[in-house]
Amino acid sequence: MCLIAFALQAHPRWRFVLAGNRDEFHARPTAMAGPLDGEGRRFGGRDLQAGGGWLQVSAEGRVAAVTNVRLGGPQPAVRSRGELVQGFISGEGSGADYAERLHAEALMFGRFNLLVWDGVATIVGNHPQPHAKPLSSGVYTLSNAALDTPWPKSLQLREALDAWLHETSKYDHPADDPRLLEPLFVALANRAEADDAALPDTGVPYDWEKRLSAAFIVGADYGTRASSVILVDDTGVWFEERSFGPLGIATGRVATWLLNR
Repeated sequence: MCLIAFALQAHPRWRFVLAGNRDEFHARPTAMAGPLDGEGRRFGGRDLQAGGGWLQVSAEGRVAAVTNVRLGGPQPAVRSRGELVQGFISGEGSGADYAERLHAEALMFGRFNLLVWDGVATIVGNHPQPHAKPLSSGVYTLSNAALDTPWPKSLQLREALDAWLHETSKYDHPADDPRLLEPLFVALANRAEADDAALPDTGVPYDWEKRLSAAFIVGADYGTRASSVILVDDTGVWFEERSFGPLGIATGRVATWLLNR
């Protein structure tokens, strides 16, 4: 993922809400969100080049998402960041235990932020040094920098999530109302680039900094490939994804309800 806003215990029904975009080179082979095991208890996208994924869930109420930390060019690494997501979703230990175990291995991966949630949220990272932090209830953003770094696109998505949390009730479910999540997908689809004065300085050329400042990135070679919204309550997990190809052309949609039985 490259842009995430998420809410913890901030809605009368949904204990966890996440809206996010995955940005990537269009040539990188990817499987859009789908079942990850034979029983359909795990769900998410898969990176077909290095394995793992960027956003995955389990019916038991586990969520994991990873972003890279952008500081100039690519960083060589022994292991793929996608492994971090898959490892938590396929495991059984708590998020806190997973974060503790990762501490010794964190520097084997490229710079990352990892969000894990199993009823309690923990942010794990390895830049500038391995660290982990439990999170209290509230609304947060995560992009290619530290948690809640106030990049324009992060602030805009947080505002949209805040509004959605206050405008929906404990009775609302996307299976009953197909347009329930539309305000979040509209925010994720925002192609407006930040003003030059508000651009971050992450060590990439100006044209890339400008391009990457949009929530939804459009390009023939690189861009937003998936927009996803996840809702978790006491009974299950809703996972909805819209996928895109070069130049932002829509290529598919998937939505599923994973019942926590």
